[in-house]
Amino acid sequence: MTAAKPTATGIPGYTETVPCEPESACRARLLVSAALSTWGIGELAEAGTLVVSELITNAVNHTRCRVVRVVIRRETAEVVRIGVADKCRATPEPADPDNDSEDGRGLLLVESLSWRWGYDLHRWGKLVWAELRVPASC
Repeated sequence: MTAAKPTATGIPGYTETVPCEPESACRARLLVSAALSTWGIGELAEAGTLVVSELITNAVNHTRCRVVRVVIRRETAEVVRIGVADKCRATPEPADPDNDSEDGRGLLLVESLSWRWGYDLHRWGKLVWAELRVPASC
């Protein structure tokens, strides 16, 4: 069991390290939902929890990592970034699944739910992220 840690200074955010297993998607959804609620933008929770679920699922299915790090940051008043970091440097690519295929739509879903998405390569691995726009009324 790990505890979510708020960032001490700078951009508001929360991070949590979780096992790289399908069950961790539930913990990641709770973290994203709690952060968005804390920031008063709970209306983004549905999209945010789906995004983090897909990013966790991709890490589980395409890496051999034992743990991943979930990151949610309030980049600006208008943008929230949700990410999953792992120690694999293989870059994510959206699939082109057949109509009958049951797999391969995760990044397509992330793309449709987010304002933009991408990844940052690091010496230790990568961070795959998606950004959600905060509605103007918030």
